[in-house]
Amino acid sequence: MRKSFVFTISTLVILVAAIAAISFSIYASPLAVMGEQQKQQQQGTTSSSISSLQNATSSTSASSLPLKAIFKQAQNSIVQITSKALIPTSDPSNPNGQNATALGSGFIYDKQGHIITNNHVVGDAKVVEVTFLDGNRYTAKVIGSDIYSDLAVVQIQNATQQQRPSLLKPLAIGNSSNMEVGDPVIAIGNPFGLSDTLTTGIVSGVGRLLPSAGAAGFSIPNAIQTDAPINPGNSGGPLLNMQGQVVGINTAILSGTGGFSGLGFAVPSNTIAKVVPMLIQKSTYPHPYLGAKIATLTSAILQNVTGIPATSDFKGAYVDTITKNGPADKAGIHGSTTDQYSKRHIGDIVVAVDNHPIVRSDDLISYIEQHKSVGDSVTLTVYRNGHKLDLKTTLAARPSPLPFLPTQLAPSPLPHPSPPSQPPPQIPTPPPQPHP
Repeated sequence: MRKSFVFTISTLVILVAAIAAISFSIYASPLAVMGEQQKQQQQGTTSSSISSLQNATSSTSASSLPLKAIFKQAQNSIVQITSKALIPTSDPSNPNGQNATALGSGFIYDKQGHIITNNHVVGDAKVVEVTFLDGNRYTAKVIGSDIYSDLAVVQIQNATQQQRPSLLKPLAIGNSSNMEVGDPVIAIGNPFGLSDTLTTGIVSGVGRLLPSAGAAGFSIPNAIQTDAPINPGNSGGPLLNMQGQVVGINTAILSGTGGFSGLGFAVPSNTIAKVVPMLIQKSTYPHPYLGAKIATLTSAILQNVTGIPATSDFKGAYVDTITKNGPADKAGIHGSTTDQYSKRHIGDIVVAVDNHPIVRSDDLISYIEQHKSVGDSVTLTVYRNGHKLDLKTTLAARPSPLPFLPTQLAPSPLPHPSPPSQPPPQIPTPPPQPHP
């Protein structure tokens, strides 16, 4: 009997299907082309990967390919990934937990056998099974993963040298920053284990902030929003433009039912271009860390800020809390406080970073994640008590995600076979809070 499960982040559903006797949810709280890919991998550079993508990739104004041509071009490069996980349980009669087999998608990255998928597809597995279009299955080792960007890289182990040239057909990586609202896109994957499924839609939003799956308080910036139907099992599959280039990796849906409701999200290809080479080389990716929880300034909050008229068009992101001895703390940034009368006093308001204006909290998170690395300096322009101050600090590496992970709830059984006649139930959690 096959059943399905989803990871739930607030109302974001992470798109993994499963073959198991149980389902489970994990809850989180606040928030180019092939030749270039190989060259970047060998040189160990990430900054050059973005520029090479910008040179190699044209926008959707370039001549589009027919859907059938794109599918035929990509189908042998997209795989089904099967991983096994031990699910914790509160059942005292089974303290070791229960086994579940998860199904997701992935795509060929290079001719060395590297395949890109989502981190939540592989989970804690060290080895996964990869199934190609022709039904041939191969063992793949998980060589790198990043919980923060929800990316993972596996590498095929048991393909012979004679098999590799015909087996490994990498997809070209496009430039996600060229995507605009209204651009047509294609999602290919294995929803509910139904292999080689193609759906189409448009880019319905760009620059979205997507909560990380399993890293509470952190987010993935510049996610692509699409109405192309994607469902559990699509996780890790490519989102393609009309030239057949990967512009994102399908990751989550926003749904009140567990099924597709018209809002899907993909990790952008520019994040792939930056993170994946490091995962291949080092197994991990160090994200720059400011150590401050921030939120977008609203008119209601603005009323409590000294020196700014309520009618002002003042914009920025206010600092809620800061981490002790973190980069923000060392820079002298002030967080929000509550006085003895329970009145909230807003902390510093970030209005610019390295002279780039900050309108929303997303702007600061995106800038640091896209343009900065661990050890880089950054200058924050903040508004405090009617004055603007320039505060400089050095970005650190994000701490281990373990202190931020929520307690896992016991799994609950699903009564429906796969594909389920009803979507899995969800329990809503508090909205995420951005945390760069």
